[in-house]
Amino acid sequence: MTAKTTDRDRDWAAALAAANAGDARAYARFLHAVMPVLRGVIRARGRSFGPDQQEDILQEVLLAIHAKRHTWDPAAPVAPWLYAIARYKVVDAFRRRGAAVHLPIEDFAEGLAAPEADPTAARDSAALIGQLDPRSAEIVRAVSLAGESTAEVGARMEMSEGAVRVALHRAIQRMARFAKGERG
Repeated sequence: MTAKTTDRDRDWAAALAAANAGDARAYARFLHAVMPVLRGVIRARGRSFGPDQQEDILQEVLLAIHAKRHTWDPAAPVAPWLYAIARYKVVDAFRRRGAAVHLPIEDFAEGLAAPEADPTAARDSAALIGQLDPRSAEIVRAVSLAGESTAEVGARMEMSEGAVRVALHRAIQRMARFAKGERG
């Protein structure tokens, strides 16, 4: 668990770990502790459902937790695992109702499969980056390929975050021109 893990999450983790080891009282304490939080998540995500429907979703979430509690990784915080189950059950309820659901991709980004690498695209990208000046190439590699934030790159390269964003934008524009066969 990270340093940011809350006392609540540590308590939940201890109770769930004990429950997974067979402690029925710990399991009851865990469920009692998480129900109000789950109810809030369901209420926030499923605003268009009435209170009775929200309670039905809560029961589905509790059943899913029971059925899938062995999938929780004791090295990971409990809250994100619980929130994911609740979100999926709310989505399931919307699907049953036949409503379109629009959820932010950020909520699911970690669970999405990464696209398969295209070796020719990697080679082409490397060739385009290789045509940039060293500073621009480093910025593109750090932000676009390594996933560093512009703040991290700026701190390392002694540039403001805004200057990194401008340099990145200009480098990408130059790469687009290179790809079209234009120079500079």
